Amino acid sequence: MQITYSRAAIFALAFALIGGQLQAQPAPGNQAERLEWFRDQGFGLFIHWSGDSQLGTVISHSLAGASDDYTSRFFSELPKTFNPRKFHPEDWAALAKLAGVRYVVFTAKHHSGFAMWNTNTTEFGINHTPFQRDIFGETMKAFRDQGISPGVYFSPDDFHWLYQNKIPVNRGTDYDPPKNPGLMALDVRQMTELMSRYGNIDVVFLDGAAEGLKDVAWKVQPRTVVTRGAITTPEQFIPGVPPEGAWEACITMGTSWQYQPRNEVYKTGGELIRLLYETRAKGGNLLLNVGPKPDGELPIEQEERLRELALWMFVNGEAIYGVRPWVITNEGGTWFTKKKDENTVYAVITEPWKRGDWKDIALHSVRATAKTEVTVLGQNDLVYEYSKTIPKTTFRQEADGLHLRAMFAQRLQDNSKWPNPIVVKITNVEPSFAPPLVETVKATRSGRGVKLEATLRSLGDAKSLPVTFEYRSLKGLDTNERSGTWQTVPVQRVTATGDFSAVVPAWEAGVPYEFRAVVKHPVLTMYGEAKKVMLP
Repeated sequence: MQITYSRAAIFALAFALIGGQLQAQPAPGNQAERLEWFRDQGFGLFIHWSGDSQLGTVISHSLAGASDDYTSRFFSELPKTFNPRKFHPEDWAALAKLAGVRYVVFTAKHHSGFAMWNTNTTEFGINHTPFQRDIFGETMKAFRDQGISPGVYFSPDDFHWLYQNKIPVNRGTDYDPPKNPGLMALDVRQMTELMSRYGNIDVVFLDGAAEGLKDVAWKVQPRTVVTRGAITTPEQFIPGVPPEGAWEACITMGTSWQYQPRNEVYKTGGELIRLLYETRAKGGNLLLNVGPKPDGELPIEQEERLRELALWMFVNGEAIYGVRPWVITNEGGTWFTKKKDENTVYAVITEPWKRGDWKDIALHSVRATAKTEVTVLGQNDLVYEYSKTIPKTTFRQEADGLHLRAMFAQRLQDNSKWPNPIVVKITNVEPSFAPPLVETVKATRSGRGVKLEATLRSLGDAKSLPVTFEYRSLKGLDTNERSGTWQTVPVQRVTATGDFSAVVPAWEAGVPYEFRAVVKHPVLTMYGEAKKVMLP
């Protein structure tokens, strides 16, 4: 159903927000049942696309620090040449459906301010290009027709508005809508349009100052789930410690968000599959990004990777949807998910497994019951093609854990060389492992170095444990980005709960760093929450 609001109503809402009248009322927030729905979905598709895709540049950010000539031509000339004749969102949606995507988040407006929907709030948008069609509206319909939940990315920043108002193009609190009432009024009008013109919008991603705008989203559509701006949304990394509740990792297929024909290195399909099962093992959703070419087609590298994901998800999707974390995330190279409200565990086996080979697997965190059954997802455990071998999975419970014997029998590739993980389903089981618990505390200057402090809250079932720290510089990275290499501190062994610390070489003053405590249990390595600090 399409909902429409009059211009007067939109302005009234904007006035109320700017004047603080709505802020004085409690924000409705994400509904608990909708957050549970969101956690069940598991896998979303992020789409970054704007008018500057024609240049193959970083989306929007090339305007920060750009010359007057560059900026003027960006805003005046690029719209005249944006004409994606090969834009067929039905193709995107069909491929996403095959790949197992459950929701989509499309960039209606990135930081540049270019509007990818038909709006009269700005002249810098799709209806002032040769194409003119409502890209956002058509994309939402195409994905909705495939049963994929629609979502919107919206940036409260607007470089075009800054340029019009003779404010230097930049990002930061001084440029946020709360500091610029005219920008807030524009954002409220635009957000209200997006939430009221296109039917249900299930997910909203606010990439910037979300106060006021998330209230608009919830006011128009109370059942929408606001991700960035309301829950944890790590960018370009998966947290070592699973955040509490619903969270979402947004990660690119390569290194860039928008299409770049040069300086791009794509992750392999196997790496993307790993990101998916690791995120799910830690209780989060993976929002995997693609960037269409200026003509509207997906780059072949992105299509190929979605198709590799499609095969893996066609076989193993039940280990991804409607799951929650197991008592631990992984045992070495074996990662776990647990079916919500069931005692069914999925073990994602990442070690190389050649088709036709038997593999013996010991799971130390899993205890079988009288009703336990074990199978390999995708195969019937009865047939190994062109052979009389019966690939029946068997198991036995030992004192040190559950021991499985299984064969990878299904032929998924012509050459029988399927490099991606195999998933074993284990029903009616109980946990048999008590993991340790470590808390990252603080970092402070100490002489010529930096003192890192943590607390071991529990040894779990161990009598003693090695503990350490990891840290990395975040210099030059975006607020949510984490791509630096962890540096490890020498290990020390503890025999009781309590505080421990270590001193590392001095960190650069005024530069953000991230650090975390680490405890090395014999079965797996556990991490404390990663903390970001900037020391004077």
